[in-house]
Amino acid sequence: MRSLSLVISKKIEAKLRTKHSIEPTEVEECFYNRTKGNLVDTRENHKTKPPTEWFIAKTDKERLLKVIFVLENGKIYIKSCFDADSASIRIYERKAK
Repeated sequence: MRSLSLVISKKIEAKLRTKHSIEPTEVEECFYNRTKGNLVDTRENHKTKPPTEWFIAKTDKERLLKVIFVLENGKIYIKSCFDADSASIRIYERKAK
């Protein structure tokens, strides 16, 4: 049985559904389906403590999403998730291991 400690606030969940047409289960699928590691967002205006991380992965239905989150105290706090754009895909493919 799969189990993650994902935390999606009601505000973020509403945004995912209304703005991006993404269900929380799709976000979870991406965590299980990723094939590379996470990248840290080092842009000055996006720096957080703990650091904001992101990755790109497919849902079970092959939808390619960019998942943005913060890992703290063993929990994964989702900040955002949306369809991956070509620039993010290029960066992820080049830098993620």
